[in-house]
Amino acid sequence: MVLVSEVMAQQTQISRVVPAFEAFLKRFPQPEDLAAADLGELLSMWGGLGYQRRAIRLREAALVVVSTGWPRTSAGLRDLPGVGPYTAAAVACFAFGEAVPAVDTNLRRVLSRWTGEPLQARRLDEIAAELLDRGRPATWNQAIMDLGATVCTPRSPDCPACPVSEWCSDPGVYVAPPRQSRYEGSVRQARARILKTLAGHGPLEVAVLAELVDGDADRFDQALAALMGESIVIEVGDRIGLAS
Repeated sequence: MVLVSEVMAQQTQISRVVPAFEAFLKRFPQPEDLAAADLGELLSMWGGLGYQRRAIRLREAALVVVSTGWPRTSAGLRDLPGVGPYTAAAVACFAFGEAVPAVDTNLRRVLSRWTGEPLQARRLDEIAAELLDRGRPATWNQAIMDLGATVCTPRSPDCPACPVSEWCSDPGVYVAPPRQSRYEGSVRQARARILKTLAGHGPLEVAVLAELVDGDADRFDQALAALMGESIVIEVGDRIGLAS
């Protein structure tokens, strides 16, 4: 459950994740269910979360878990397909109780302002490990995440409302990254439409697929080429279909 929620929340607003997460777990309650999932159904259940490669890697991780069992440490979890340092730490801490900081963008922002130092890479990991409450690691990680999401926000931190403002060194030390490009009219949207169309119709000729997707031709070509390069869609005779 924790792994699914963390993967879904990558680069996706929580408001969009919650209904998809609930439906996904209802359909695939155990790793065995996810490991046996048909790709078309899997992508349909993924819905409009985008970055569909995450769903495929999640199914690959379920296959490993079914075969060898759950790794119970952050180091072991990083060996699962599609699981990076943050996701491994979050699952290890929240699911298995390992005393490890879950270093995400919220934590980096909060700790950078707290220490007055633009923390990155190894230095960020060192400071996070030093400040972690090892007696209550899950509570500490959740508190930092919630503080970053609700008060210590990227562009307009609400410093007067911050419960730890007296310990904060420099709210201005953090520079917010550029906003993500808009989804509407993007290649990402074209990718999602291609996958949704193939999941609903099965293999199609390229011209028919392009007509059903009904978007800009250049974006369609870019999206299709990317999906084929990632082996998410494949040629099925003279048609294009989802990989198995």
